[in-house]
Amino acid sequence: MKENLKPSTLCVQAGWEPKNGESRVLPIVQSTTFKYDNTEEMADLFDLKKEGYFYTRLQNPTNDAVARKIAALEGGVGAVLTSSGQAANFYAVFNICEAGDHIVTSNEIYGGTYNLFGVTLKKLGISCTFVNQDASEEEIEKAFQPNTKLLFGETISNPGCKVLDIEKFARIAHRNGVPLVVDNTFPTPINCRPFEWGADIVTHSTTKYMDGHATQVGGCVVDSGNFDWDAHAGRFPGLCQPDESYHGLTYTKAFGRMAYTTKLVAQLMRDLGSIPSPHNAFLLNLGLETLHLRMPRHCENAQRVAEFLAADDRVAWVHYSGLPGDASHELAQKYLPNGSCGVMAFGLKGDRQTAIKFMDSLRLIAIVTHVADARTCVLHPASHTHRQLSDEQLREAGIAPDLIRLSVGIEDIADILDDLKQALDLLHAHL
Repeated sequence: MKENLKPSTLCVQAGWEPKNGESRVLPIVQSTTFKYDNTEEMADLFDLKKEGYFYTRLQNPTNDAVARKIAALEGGVGAVLTSSGQAANFYAVFNICEAGDHIVTSNEIYGGTYNLFGVTLKKLGISCTFVNQDASEEEIEKAFQPNTKLLFGETISNPGCKVLDIEKFARIAHRNGVPLVVDNTFPTPINCRPFEWGADIVTHSTTKYMDGHATQVGGCVVDSGNFDWDAHAGRFPGLCQPDESYHGLTYTKAFGRMAYTTKLVAQLMRDLGSIPSPHNAFLLNLGLETLHLRMPRHCENAQRVAEFLAADDRVAWVHYSGLPGDASHELAQKYLPNGSCGVMAFGLKGDRQTAIKFMDSLRLIAIVTHVADARTCVLHPASHTHRQLSDEQLREAGIAPDLIRLSVGIEDIADILDDLKQALDLLHAHL
C-alpha cells in the first residue's frame, strides 16, 4: 500500500489488500489450522524460518490484517491482537519481564491495570512501584531500581482523565535504559500517536473506541521498533540471548526491529494463548473503518457536556482536558490538539449517595461497566470498577469517592444534555 497515507484512509484501507479476484471485504478465516503439502514446509514454520500460518493460537490471517491496520495507524513496525485490553497490558510487560524484575508505573491508571500490576504480577515475582505522574523527573526516577524493565502510563487516565506528559516519561525511561509503554486506549491514534512523542510500545483495549459499538472484547500491543534492546542486552536477556525453545534463536539478531512482537507471538501466544477469535477481529475491523469519523463527534459532544456541567451550580467539579481551567488543559493542547476523547470525570455537590441517586435518575444514559462506545454511558468507579480498592487506594489512584465517569456517545447532543438536566433537576427536587 502507498506510504504516507492519512489516518482516515488507513482506517478504511490498511491491513487488507485484496489481490485480483479476492474478497474486497476482509474475510473471516474461521479455521483453527492450515494445510501444507509436506512436513518440511511446516517444520520451517515451527522453527520460525518462514512466515505463514499453521495454528490460529499463534497467527491467523484475519487477526493479522487487523493488527497491521492498527500498527499502521500508530506508526509502528508491528502489532499483535490479544483477547482483551488487560491481556495486552499483561503481555506488553511479561514479554520483557520475569520473576525478580521490577516495573515503574503511573498511579493514574485503570483500576484493573492497577490491580494487575500491584497484585497479580507480584504473585509472578514481578514487583511494581506506583508514582505520581505529575511529580518531577527527579522524584519519579527515585522509583527506579537496577532490575527495573519498563515505565508505564496511560495517555489519558481512566477514570481520572489526566493527560500524561509523554515526553517527560520518555526521557525518564530512556535515561534509565528501559522502554516507555503507553496505553493509548482513550485518544486512539486518531487524536494522539505516542510514538511521535518518544513512547516505545503502545497498548490498547480495542473493546473501547476502536471497536466503538461494544460488540467484542479485545486488545492490541504495538511496537514502534525504535527501542534498542541490544544496547541494553544484559537487561533484556529474553530478546537478546538465545531462546532454547527455538534451537538457540536470538530474537534481536533474527528479527531486528520485529524482535519484540515476534517473541510475543512465538513465546507468549504459544504458551498462554490469549488470542481473539477471527470473528471478533472482523468486528473490530468494522469499527476501525469509522474510527476517524466517530472520534471528532465524541469529542465535540463531550466538550459541550463538560461546559454544561461546569456551568451548573449543582456540580462540584469537572475533569475534562478540553476545559481551559482543567489541570491537564495545557498538556492536552500539546499532545491532543484535535481533541482528547468522549470520557470525562465529574462530581456532584453531596456524597456517594448523591452520585448514585443522580445516575439512577438518568433515562437515556445507561449505567454500564463499559466506556467509549457509540452510546452515552455512566459509571461510579468507587461503587463499581474500583470497588476492590480502599478509600486510601482510591485517592492514590486519583479517584474521589464522588467521581462519576461519563462516556459521551455520538447521539444528538440536545438529547444528551436534556437527560443530564432532568436527572439533576430530579435530584435537586429530592434534596
